[in-house]
Amino acid sequence: MRALHVPAAGEQPQISDIPTPEPTEGTVLVRVKAAGLNPIDNAVAAGFLTQMGLPHEYPVVIGRDAAGVVEAVGAGVDHVAVGDEVLGHVLLAPPISAGTLAEYALLPAAAVTPKPAGLDFTKAAALPLAGAAAVQSIEAIDPQAGQTVLVNGASGGVGSFAVQLLAARGVTVVATGKPEDTDRLTQLGAARVIDYTAGPVADQVRAAYPDGVDALVNLTGMDPSAAPIAAVRSGGKVSGVAAVPDEATLAAAGLTGGPVMASATREVLAPLAEQAAAGDLQVAVADVLPLEQAAEGLGRLAGGGAGGKLVVTVEA
Repeated sequence: MRALHVPAAGEQPQISDIPTPEPTEGTVLVRVKAAGLNPIDNAVAAGFLTQMGLPHEYPVVIGRDAAGVVEAVGAGVDHVAVGDEVLGHVLLAPPISAGTLAEYALLPAAAVTPKPAGLDFTKAAALPLAGAAAVQSIEAIDPQAGQTVLVNGASGGVGSFAVQLLAARGVTVVATGKPEDTDRLTQLGAARVIDYTAGPVADQVRAAYPDGVDALVNLTGMDPSAAPIAAVRSGGKVSGVAAVPDEATLAAAGLTGGPVMASATREVLAPLAEQAAAGDLQVAVADVLPLEQAAEGLGRLAGGGAGGKLVVTVEA
């Protein structure tokens, strides 16, 4: 099968033929129609996850999200069958090897769910990790209707979902973005859009909300000390999948919370897929690329500012 993969440690990703994986117990082999790109794909390609104690087994296929048609199932899988249209995710577990930027992908059954008929493959592939990250970041702050929450990094894939899911809870959403993102983020449910290029985000938020917001969902940045926690009132909460200060730092600021590690299991994915199919959750796809341009897409992700999800289509 054709796949975007890293042949050996230290090498660059390339597209070439590698053996098609065989289903094992508790796995689902999917003929991939579309695969969503995520920032973690660049970390996998660079071998960074070895520093987290996750050894790589080469060749390492890039990509974690996919939508397609079940080709085969392993023993113990009974919630999907050959021929079913599904979406799913390759969970982070050692060894890092399987991926979705390929004609076929081997997914853990725990992270595969049927694709609703009203959801196309492209949008389904954009949903898993970003949707799960949004859901779990929101659950971590447990926002209540009437509260105000700052979503820092709202214009990306995770942020686009977080804004909608928070607004649906009756939360006043303050979103960060560039001026050109304002209309889109407002349409998704943001009450106010902060231009992060115009000055420190925390200062701008405090100017609009002198008492501070109730919580922060941080979805951008690599430096925890740069997270705009000063925008949050004393007693507020902080979460997110980007750089979030540790508990001690938050406690010193009168805050609680911490970083979230998203897990796109089927229990999380199924309701998101149903909401997207019903039109209650918009899936913001910024661009669709063929497999031959997948590496280019990863470069765009690394540069930031994709303005939604990048999805790769695969023709087996």
